[in-house]
Amino acid sequence: MGTTVGTEAKLDERIAFLKKQAQQVRLHIVKMIHKAQSGHPGGSLSAADIMTALYFDILNVDPKNPRWPDRDRFVLSKGHACPVWYVCLALRGFFPIEELDTLRQFESRLQGHPVSTKTPGVDATTGSLGIGFAQSIGMALEGKWLKKSYKVYALLGDGEMQEGVVWEAAASANKYKLDNLVAIIDNNNLQNDGYTDRIMPIEPLDKKFEAFGWTTRRIDGHNMEQILTTLREAKAHRGTPFCIIAQTVKGKGVSFMENVRGWHGKPPSDQELAQAIQEIEGGLK
Repeated sequence: MGTTVGTEAKLDERIAFLKKQAQQVRLHIVKMIHKAQSGHPGGSLSAADIMTALYFDILNVDPKNPRWPDRDRFVLSKGHACPVWYVCLALRGFFPIEELDTLRQFESRLQGHPVSTKTPGVDATTGSLGIGFAQSIGMALEGKWLKKSYKVYALLGDGEMQEGVVWEAAASANKYKLDNLVAIIDNNNLQNDGYTDRIMPIEPLDKKFEAFGWTTRRIDGHNMEQILTTLREAKAHRGTPFCIIAQTVKGKGVSFMENVRGWHGKPPSDQELAQAIQEIEGGLK
């Protein structure tokens, strides 16, 4: 049977633990991308706090039985940010931590975009933006039809909100009353080609999702207390699909990567890695 991690502990203790765990996640992200000399650090780092809360408090999963039928489902719709997902899966015990060093290598289980037939704990193959969110609709529909109690969580990028399929999926979630679905938007205002609000403005996201029949919340995506309490609210919520718009900083936790478009998909050099490690470890202390 799957379990969440330590959900009975006091809130302040959980927050302190999750903050430290998020820094560990960041440390592994920069190391594995440097090792591969390929990958997407910016959007992985911006999602690190949210992903940590999901995998170390919220999700009901079983690392020893990744396909357990009653598990919560998670879909990384912005599939290029898979380094953060792989780290969380490894730290939860889905596969050895040492395997993180194989990112993007030939025949590795950890490819540049997540592949459900390769990687333990990966429920959906994603990469083409918007498609993962559409898959989460199908998963939530299955849960309703089979009268299962699991929740489906989908993490999207803000640039991804420019895809039409996202809004088709949002409309479908309302039509089928998928209150077992939680969408989380990593709203860091940067995409591969520049600032999201300049390329194709997407705000007001909360009002748009509300118009589609969703319950929405805006949070600071790096404030662990807000993240945790809102995710717990979403987990208990019934009646409508639930959307969390998390305001984040691309490259969060590494000063020279923060809010810099060039770090969308560039690995750090040896010198840059050393500085990143120093800053992240400073945050741990």
